[in-house]
Amino acid sequence: MEAWELDFEWLQVRHKVKEQFSMSSLPDLQTILFLIGVQELGQLDRKFSKEEKQDLIHIGVCTLLAEDGYYVFQGRDEDGWPHWEQHKKFTLRGVDAQEELLKEKVIGFLNINS
Repeated sequence: MEAWELDFEWLQVRHKVKEQFSMSSLPDLQTILFLIGVQELGQLDRKFSKEEKQDLIHIGVCTLLAEDGYYVFQGRDEDGWPHWEQHKKFTLRGVDAQEELLKEKVIGFLNINS
């Protein structure tokens, strides 16, 4: 995907999420990863601690990168939290390249799950 396409589609995703959740501003990547994590957890109507919020972002990342074999779903614990195991090394270097990949994965994920 070319840079301008990614920027355009990413902006569309941010607007879609903002409208769907009645947010006052456009969500960033971390917020969208958090929301994907909450969806995967399936516990929508509760408050989360700071540590749980970080775990939910990780769940979002694992969910997105599992398609490419980076993570493999291991199952859920007694509280219903999904657990993932890293299956292959993440080779992209630099924050920008990693964010670009995650944005592409979010775009694909939301197009599939919308």
